[in-house]
Amino acid sequence: MVSKMDASKEIRRAVDTGKVIFGTKNSEKSLKNGTGKLIIIAENTPKLAKEKLVSFAEIGQTPHFIFEGPGLELGSICGKPFTISTMV
Repeated sequence: MVSKMDASKEIRRAVDTGKVIFGTKNSEKSLKNGTGKLIIIAENTPKLAKEKLVSFAEIGQTPHFIFEGPGLELGSICGKPFTISTMV
């Protein structure tokens, strides 16, 4: 299992590359198109949205990771002044 510190570092590294999509709707589009490599979902994302995204990820064989923290914490790791529920 990945520790929270390791996950935070890797998330920050991904954001710094600039190849990250934020938001539930954009993440869903990316999964449907098959362009996403990994989806990260905040722990407090609404259950229905989380289940929908995980099912799209499984259909497209895209790995998914449930971030063990709220969207506000995920946003701060990404250096954004807002909550982030999902990112691809």
